[in-house]
Amino acid sequence: MAKSKPMDNEGSVINIFKYLILIIGCVLVILPITVVLLGSLKGHQEFLDTGVFELPRGFAWGNYREAFFQGRVLEGLYNTLIILIISCVGTIISGTMTAFVVQRFKSILTITVKSAFLVATLLPGITMQVTVFQVVNRLGLYNTIWAPIILYVGTDIISIYIFIQFLNNISISLDESAIMDGASYPRVYWSIILPMLRPAIATVLVIKFIGIYNDFYTPNLYMNRLRVVSTALYSFIGPFSAKWEVIFAGVVICIIPSLIIFIALQKFIYSNLVSGSVKE
Repeated sequence: MAKSKPMDNEGSVINIFKYLILIIGCVLVILPITVVLLGSLKGHQEFLDTGVFELPRGFAWGNYREAFFQGRVLEGLYNTLIILIISCVGTIISGTMTAFVVQRFKSILTITVKSAFLVATLLPGITMQVTVFQVVNRLGLYNTIWAPIILYVGTDIISIYIFIQFLNNISISLDESAIMDGASYPRVYWSIILPMLRPAIATVLVIKFIGIYNDFYTPNLYMNRLRVVSTALYSFIGPFSAKWEVIFAGVVICIIPSLIIFIALQKFIYSNLVSGSVKE
């Protein structure tokens, strides 16, 4: 019994350290949200005169009304929704198909394509923006909603690698059994591979949604006449001042859809992929 006390003390210290790290992490996440929420409920002069953690003297709900209507948040949400739906569907279809071919069919062509994907991920995107902008402009897509959609779908190599990693855990014997029963490769993809990639699809959807929803650079560069969520509040920033209380109110409004989507899909991210599908 005497020998177990040092082990118990060591375990207690480790548990305290783990909980301390978790508390620090929670504080770092909650603090910015608290600052934004408190700031969105203050008037303009009160926002300038009080500290960021001071409670508002009154609730300035007019900030939310001004952010929603004058900031054209509704228009931004509508355009963002269209971009999200088309981009996510295009990414899922093209990404899963590409991953299926690259992972299942081993040849010089697929190895070359996979290597090219790896090289493309190493290239900084900013270095190719002049060329990409010229291509988009020549195609007549500048200042249209299709410019960011094509860029989001066509440059999503990370999603392809996520699908490839998930496909590595799906036994190829499932494909062989279906082919022996007379199924074609498109049938194998639609009936077997795609349904079993649902956890990977949920993961990619969460990553894609957050990436597109928070992206400011691409919409601002390629469709500056159309508003999306990330650019809708940019009109409140002027050359000499900014209505930060209104911007904070708009940020709170824009956080709600992403929070709902994340809560709805997070349970699929860590679910088992092919639990009990194949008995060796």
